Amino acid sequence: MTDPETRGKHAAPSARSLFHLPEGGPYLIAHSVGCLPLAARDSAEQAFFAPWETAGGDAWPQWLGAVDAFRSALVDLFGGEARQWCPQPGVSAAISRIISGLECRPGRNVVLISEHAFPSVAYAVEGLSRLGFRMELVTGDPSDLSNWRRLGDPDIAVVVMMHVHSNTGILSPVAELTAMAKARGVFSIVDIAQSAGVLPISVDAWDADAVVGTSVKWLSGGPGACFAWISPEVIERIMPVERGWFSHANPFEMDIHHFAFAPDARRLWGGTPSVAPLVIATAGLRTVAGIGVAAIRAHNLDLSGRLLGRMDLGFADPGILAQRGGTLCLILDEHHEAALKADGVRFDRRGPRLRLSFGIWNDEADVDRVADCLRSAKRG
Repeated sequence: MTDPETRGKHAAPSARSLFHLPEGGPYLIAHSVGCLPLAARDSAEQAFFAPWETAGGDAWPQWLGAVDAFRSALVDLFGGEARQWCPQPGVSAAISRIISGLECRPGRNVVLISEHAFPSVAYAVEGLSRLGFRMELVTGDPSDLSNWRRLGDPDIAVVVMMHVHSNTGILSPVAELTAMAKARGVFSIVDIAQSAGVLPISVDAWDADAVVGTSVKWLSGGPGACFAWISPEVIERIMPVERGWFSHANPFEMDIHHFAFAPDARRLWGGTPSVAPLVIATAGLRTVAGIGVAAIRAHNLDLSGRLLGRMDLGFADPGILAQRGGTLCLILDEHHEAALKADGVRFDRRGPRLRLSFGIWNDEADVDRVADCLRSAKRG
C-alpha cells in the first residue's frame, strides 16, 4: 500500500491540470473559493444551456435530471442516499429551514453554537428567536468536549457545530458531540462548509440529525450550490416555515387547497430551484471524487507540514496537523502580510490570523515561495 505522503505527492501533478489557476502567485484560498475545474464550462453548456436553447420551457425534465445528478454526486462523496439530500441556496438558509421546522417547546428552546462559528450561521440562528428559540454561544476551545457541557442540560433543543472552524482551523469532535446529542434527545446539525472536499466525510458514520455544506470552497463548485442531508430518523419531524411547490410531495399537483410535505429531504427545497449553480457544482464534485478526498488531504498535510517546518513555527508535527482542517491559520504581522501580497500570493486574513490553504493544485514550489516570503519578512 502506498503511504499517504507518497500518494499525495503523486496525485498533485495530474490533479493540478484539472483546474484553471487564477493569475498571479500561489493560490491559497480554497477555504474561500476553490479553483474552477476545467470540466465546469462543458458541464454548464451540456446540462443547462443546451436544454434551454433547444427546448425552452420544456427543458425542465433535463434540468431536474441535472439536479438529480448533483444529489447523486453528493452521495458518492459523503454517503447517505439521494432522497436524504436536498439542494439549498446557502448554508445559513439550510440551517434556518431545518430549525424552523422543529417544534419549539417552552423550557426546551436553546440552540447551542460555538462563538467560533462562522458568523452567518449565528445570524440565522438568532433570527429564529421570533419562533421562540434562543441562541447560546459556547465559549472556549470548541475541540474541548468539556466546553460543551451545557449539551446535557434539559433546556437544550438543538446543537449546531462546525466540523472545521474557519478562523482557526480547529476541528470539533463531531462523532462525540453527535452521540452525546442523540443520547439526550438534542437535535444535531453539522456544518461541513470548511471540511467538505479536504477531509474524508461519511454522514453514515456520524449520529448527526442533519449535515449542511457548500460547494464553493474545497469542492470547487462555485457559489449558490449548497446542500443539506437529513437523517431518515428525523425527517418527518421537520416541517419548515419556508416552503414552496418543490417542498411538496407532488410539485406538479397544482392544487392551491392542498399541500403535503415531500416524504424526504426535498421538503427543505422551497420554490423554483436554481439549476445552473448545481450543474456547475456537479463538475466540481466529480472532479474532487475523481482525485479522491484522501489524496487531497494527504497532499494538503504534506505541503502544510513543509511550510511549517521551513518556518520553524514549532507545530509541524503530523499528529498536530491532523487535528486541524485544511487551512493554516497563522498569527503573523503586517510585514508578513505585505511580503506575501508583494509576491502575488493569494491568501486572506481573519482578525489576527492569515489564512493559507494548500489545495491539490499547489506544489512544493508554491510552499517554498511562500516560505521564502515569510522568512524574508521575519528577517526584515
